[in-house]
Amino acid sequence: MRIVHLALAVCVVAAVGGGTSPAATKEPTTRASKVAPLILEKDEGERRVWRPVEGLEEQPVLFILKVDPQNGGSSHLVFGTEDLPPGGKIFRHRHPGSDEILFLQNGRAKVSLGDTVREVGGGATIFIPANTWIAVTNIGTDAINAVFIFSAPGFEDFMRAESALESQKLLPLSKAEDAEIVKRHAHAVIYEAP
Repeated sequence: MRIVHLALAVCVVAAVGGGTSPAATKEPTTRASKVAPLILEKDEGERRVWRPVEGLEEQPVLFILKVDPQNGGSSHLVFGTEDLPPGGKIFRHRHPGSDEILFLQNGRAKVSLGDTVREVGGGATIFIPANTWIAVTNIGTDAINAVFIFSAPGFEDFMRAESALESQKLLPLSKAEDAEIVKRHAHAVIYEAP
């Protein structure tokens, strides 16, 4: 159910490289941090991996939260990156309280946005107004490096609940745990029933 759950939940992402930043080595402890300017390299930020859901075949997918209430202390937006592997999907969902921009840096994708379905290539920008249904499938042979921006915080809490820091052991979620997390974060994301 996430972008990769994306192959589970959306918004997607940039290339994965070496090195970790200090933000990648500790779990955030509070909802809001002191506002602080940031300069981040491509691979810097809060590096997390989607936890697989038991019974679903998924490969681990890394995403990086770069700016949000925890990283930089922004109370107005969320910015991050993720790679959508070949065949990977961002399942159909909507964000009730936030607009989103998804920028696909490379590759080929089939995008379903509201009532429109279209194939797009690298450099495509997808503007997703709040409450608009969105789904994305990587139809190319390479991972799509994607960038996501939300106009308001909220979805990053769901992302944290469904993932682990890159440095932590990756424990699968049971279907019941996944369903509880989705229910708890329904103010930020709603997935279409399978």
